[in-house]
Amino acid sequence: MIEKYKDLEAVAAKLGIQGFSMSEAGGKVAMTGRTTYQLEKDLFWDALKKHGGWENEAAADIKVEKNDIHGYHVVQSGESLSKIAKVHFDDANRYMDIFNANKDQLKDPNMIHPGQKLLIPKR
Repeated sequence: MIEKYKDLEAVAAKLGIQGFSMSEAGGKVAMTGRTTYQLEKDLFWDALKKHGGWENEAAADIKVEKNDIHGYHVVQSGESLSKIAKVHFDDANRYMDIFNANKDQLKDPNMIHPGQKLLIPKR
């Protein structure tokens, strides 16, 4: 059964999940690892959920080191804080949450630039 989930090793590596391991016991695949931010854990779980039957076959215990920050977002051309808030919070009106978490590099919520690496606070 572990072969079915082998692709998740590459996902974990891409997301920077450290100490990732998979083992099979009692008819289930157990996955463990640790990451810095919740965002990487969420993205890993999204990949796991693409496997049909995962609910009965797999368990993942990915520890998060920084619980107050969801992750980072690198600004792309044409983005605004409200667009970024819509992506991360499903609520464009929460753009000020992102602005407030990044006051060290942002002076105006209407002025962001491609390539900036913004902290995304926890939901």
